[in-house]
Amino acid sequence: MEAAAGSRIIPQMNFNQNSASSRRQAKLVSSFFNASEVSVALHSNSNDTKNTVIRELSLRLPAQRKDFVGRTFCSAGVCTYPGDTIGSHSHSAEEKIGVMLLNLGGPDSLHDVQPFLFNLISFVFPGCSVPSTPLAQLISVLRAPKSKEGYAAIGGGSPLRKITDEQASALKLALEAKEVSANVYVAMRYWHPFTEEAVHQASHKNEMILAKEIKRDRITRLVVLPLYPQYSISTTGSSVRVLRDMFREDTHLSRLPVAIIQSWYQREGYIKSMADLIEKELHVFPNPEETMIFFSAHGVPVSYVEDAGDPYRDQMEECIFLIMQELKSRGISNNHTLAYQSRVGPVQWLKPYTDEVLVELGQQGVKSLLAVPVSFVSEHIETLEEIDMEYKELALESGIVNWGRVPALNCTSSFITDLADAVIEALPSAQAISTTNTTSDEAENDIVRYAIKMFFGSILAFILLLSPKLFVEDSKEIVEDYIEEPML
Repeated sequence: MEAAAGSRIIPQMNFNQNSASSRRQAKLVSSFFNASEVSVALHSNSNDTKNTVIRELSLRLPAQRKDFVGRTFCSAGVCTYPGDTIGSHSHSAEEKIGVMLLNLGGPDSLHDVQPFLFNLISFVFPGCSVPSTPLAQLISVLRAPKSKEGYAAIGGGSPLRKITDEQASALKLALEAKEVSANVYVAMRYWHPFTEEAVHQASHKNEMILAKEIKRDRITRLVVLPLYPQYSISTTGSSVRVLRDMFREDTHLSRLPVAIIQSWYQREGYIKSMADLIEKELHVFPNPEETMIFFSAHGVPVSYVEDAGDPYRDQMEECIFLIMQELKSRGISNNHTLAYQSRVGPVQWLKPYTDEVLVELGQQGVKSLLAVPVSFVSEHIETLEEIDMEYKELALESGIVNWGRVPALNCTSSFITDLADAVIEALPSAQAISTTNTTSDEAENDIVRYAIKMFFGSILAFILLLSPKLFVEDSKEIVEDYIEEPML
């Protein structure tokens, strides 16, 4: 298993050049993987180093489903390493390792709901040519009462910060068990501690000058680990852009070797951990073999995938395939399906939609259903309220009799151990952000801005097409339809 988990290769990307969509895909992915050949050294539990061999992987639509288990994709724009192999790497006594966990964040209390929504909506539409800040303020104020009801139903706030802190502590211990001493920090995109605050935190606790902070903490090598198994420009991409820009603006931080793990849905430890949870929950049902396994993932606008080349859908489908392959190896061959939840506004999001599929399954006579929140590794409002309450109620109303839900991974030991392995394997590939490809980064930002403007513009156009009277009378209902509970 140690060897299988160690195949971490940055692939060389191949595309169908006859497709305009494929060319956009190539442009985006090249900004993440701008080196054609990269190898990463594997560390065993005793910190011995093994060299890996460069392999070639194609990005296909739809994704091919083989030889993915155990691979981690780092950002070649940040953590490329020249040459055919990386030689032996040892952690010297002077080296200080840092690990930064990225997540979206969520309001800690009901009082925080409105400012959190404002942050999320404002950050969703950065750099748009329309006045997004006033609209963000309007939407956040109108949406807050309904959002507060959801958070009140799960205890008065999001548990995401607490769980992420627990994951950080568990990861630190797992690394220490592998003889790697590291400081583990938490950075949230839309709530405290913001990514900006985490950079200060990772460097130093008291002084305000970043260069002095990072010197005091003596971090000499940093691994950035987004807590999103699958990559999306709206999650990992958004947080990484902020982090990258911040580091480049600081003379000292720009020279700090950084490795960014872009996605890790293929890792054997993650796949097995998910399969363990599913297998355990299946045994709760009266007839486990007749239970439908229902994967529910957070959706993204279709334009992100088809126009901006977001690999999220392909990675999600590949992830489901790998989980089901693992279950089949254990003699579990249940029917399964994938749907996407939490769509927002009048634009088209990835289909099929979770709520619609639940109704259809009930109509088809499915009586037992096990929901699996596959894009989330921590409990939060979309698992505790949207799935556990809203979707459960809808499923039961649609004719499903036996309902169950797989818990999020949270601090599952096998999962945390695998994250520790991913961090160790990424360390040798760290490279100073100041040496990355600025042209590729600009190309990536152009595509991301295009996707965001398409999404935002469609909503704004829809609103402006309404009569002034209708907009005034029904503005609250209209706006609330656009901002459902986000990825928290």
